[in-house]
Amino acid sequence: MQDQGLQIPVFPADEAGSRSNARIFRKEEGERRALFGFCNNVLNIKKFTAGVLTISPESMQRSSRLKRELQLLSTEPAPGISCWQNDGRVDDLRAQIVGGVSTPYEGGLFTLEIVLPERYPFEPPKMRFLTPIYHPNIDSAGRICLDALKLPPKGAWRPSLNISTVLTSIQLLMAEPNPDDPLMADISSEYKYNKPVYLEKARQWTEKHAIQRNQGLGDLDKSPCEDELSKGLAGPRKRGALDTGEEEEEVKKTCV
Repeated sequence: MQDQGLQIPVFPADEAGSRSNARIFRKEEGERRALFGFCNNVLNIKKFTAGVLTISPESMQRSSRLKRELQLLSTEPAPGISCWQNDGRVDDLRAQIVGGVSTPYEGGLFTLEIVLPERYPFEPPKMRFLTPIYHPNIDSAGRICLDALKLPPKGAWRPSLNISTVLTSIQLLMAEPNPDDPLMADISSEYKYNKPVYLEKARQWTEKHAIQRNQGLGDLDKSPCEDELSKGLAGPRKRGALDTGEEEEEVKKTCV
């Protein structure tokens, strides 16, 4: 007799039960996906809220400082100097300096770009001339060799200084160059050993780049400095004393 072994009965599949299990699985899967999406949305909202509401003390101090400085520059500008926001941005400014009387820059209007770093006033502003100028301490790209624009130990920037005092220092530098620490060695050599040639070239540059561009402008296009230039109010100021509010201190000029 043959051993038939263990026989396992096979029952026909319950189609109704399979469909029911499939529906339950799909329902549970949908609930899991919905729960995952909800949790993910909550996390995204928390991240967004944290990014919007979390403001560092440095950012608050910078914003408050810039607001005060811009208001001061607007209501009490230094003689021969104007400054304003570029395209409404508080960290991107433009300034204009009127060339001093009895200097080769007399009659010229010089525009500067001012970019304020994220850590301002703990870092100095970045300034450069947009108007070409023939000067031993200002190079062809408009960069300025000025101690107040650099951090110690090579520079003398400190948070008590501000945009107005630095612009005043640049105005004084235009009137009295420092040929011993130049950015342009050839111009410095002219200033020291052949000053008439330097003065003539500086006047020519002023006439070409800083005066001709201002001719023919209507009253609506005039900046505060242009109004002052037309009235002849931009006289030279004595070098060595800066208007810092509570103290007057000369800002040295070095370029290393």
